[in-house]
Amino acid sequence: MNNATPVYLPRRLVNQIMQHAQTAPDAEVCGLMAARAQRPCRLYPMHNVSPTPATRFQMDEREQLDTVAIMRERGEMPYAIYHSHPTAPALPSRHDLEEHGHPELLHLIITLNTRGVLELRAFSLDQDPPVEHPLLLDDSPL
Repeated sequence: MNNATPVYLPRRLVNQIMQHAQTAPDAEVCGLMAARAQRPCRLYPMHNVSPTPATRFQMDEREQLDTVAIMRERGEMPYAIYHSHPTAPALPSRHDLEEHGHPELLHLIITLNTRGVLELRAFSLDQDPPVEHPLLLDDSPL
């Protein structure tokens, strides 16, 4: 039984992640989610610079550093890393587990490999095995 802490995400941010994933159905998209006072508040889509974007994501290091600097200027902190799986389930892949950076951040994975509804799941990758967190949508204003 999963006793992981539920994660509350603003519906607006979840919709933005889903829209981002749909812009590149044949490649993994990726980005960062920022929080203010541990409350998710903004997405920062990033470029996937992986040489194999259909099955892996890799954020540009300079873009990441610049984005975190912008977050800090706005009083935000990195909260989560998100990426899509165009043809695989919304589960951490072997590559995700071997190559993940920032294990202290929540990892959000969206799959396009479903009919009708996109699936988004949340994981802590700093444990073995990874812990899945129940996702709850929050409709309150940011």
